[in-house]
Amino acid sequence: MIAVYIGAGLIGLLHVYILYLEMFQWTKPRGIRAFGLTQETANASRSLAANQGLYNGFLAAGMFWGMLYPDHTVSKHILTFFLLCVLTAGIYGSLTAKRSILFVQAVPAVVALAVVWFVM
Repeated sequence: MIAVYIGAGLIGLLHVYILYLEMFQWTKPRGIRAFGLTQETANASRSLAANQGLYNGFLAAGMFWGMLYPDHTVSKHILTFFLLCVLTAGIYGSLTAKRSILFVQAVPAVVALAVVWFVM
């Protein structure tokens, strides 16, 4: 079970960090560098990025909820749902925005999903 908590916890923390970047750093140097933006693009898309950040917060909340749920059967289903959401977002993002999203978001989700299914 420790492997499940480590995998889901890391995915959750990753999405908290993405939330931070998208909601609070989007127009600042850190956000601009992280997402390969120009200042003009960042300024124009600030509200869209904040919305994306909020959704990443929901993904993180789902990871933490799944980790903390007391019934392991239900916990497995919660984690599976949210990891599949992360995987889908990672694949879509890699196809439409930046190829590296596949390795930053989708691949870790697949690994965590495998751990959930093989350990729980």
